[in-house]
Amino acid sequence: MKIRLLPGSNIKLILVEFLLPGMLSENREKFKKIEIKTGEFFSKLGPTPNQYTLISLFFAILAFYFLIKNPSTAKGGDERMFIDIDLILALIFFLLATLLDFIDGAVARFTQKATKKGAYLDTISDRYIEGIILLGFLFLPLADFLLPAKVWIFLALFGSFLTTYSKAAAKEKEMVTEELKKGLLGRGERVILIFLAMLLGIFNLSFVIYPIIILAIFSNI
Repeated sequence: MKIRLLPGSNIKLILVEFLLPGMLSENREKFKKIEIKTGEFFSKLGPTPNQYTLISLFFAILAFYFLIKNPSTAKGGDERMFIDIDLILALIFFLLATLLDFIDGAVARFTQKATKKGAYLDTISDRYIEGIILLGFLFLPLADFLLPAKVWIFLALFGSFLTTYSKAAAKEKEMVTEELKKGLLGRGERVILIFLAMLLGIFNLSFVIYPIIILAIFSNI
């Protein structure tokens, strides 16, 4: 598609009002198709949406186990410079947990079994998964930066829970007409930062603290 620009055309305005909405709409359509296919496939496997949610919690617990099982957590453990198998396993189970968080919603919508109870369970499950993984970081010998590593982890943990509470509280106190859906760090951004922290830890535990610091700061703003 070619676009002819008239003299004095505002490029930024064209991008914002024409091109970007079109691209976003196209991406939403692609995502919707993926969600439908995912819901169709996993609905045939047997588990209900709520059961998928509970399975995601189980995978998060396994991820936590491999975080605290990590040899570097032992007294006198060092910051190893080679690939860490336990952190790889922790990362895999964390990814499975987050994948199932997408699957349960896709199955619920495809089978038309989406309920308020299920949405509530899904929200609580999300907080538990984030909390379990962040608690697992407490057992790793992470480097300090300005503040002790454990302080950054607790701030990230606090911010993760506060994000959900603040949105619900704003609606309860009638500061907004409906529950807020957006924030500086949404669920997706927090998951990416946790994923990045675990990925960096596979190669060098010294780098784990930096994504956690970003999470700690921006989840509390």
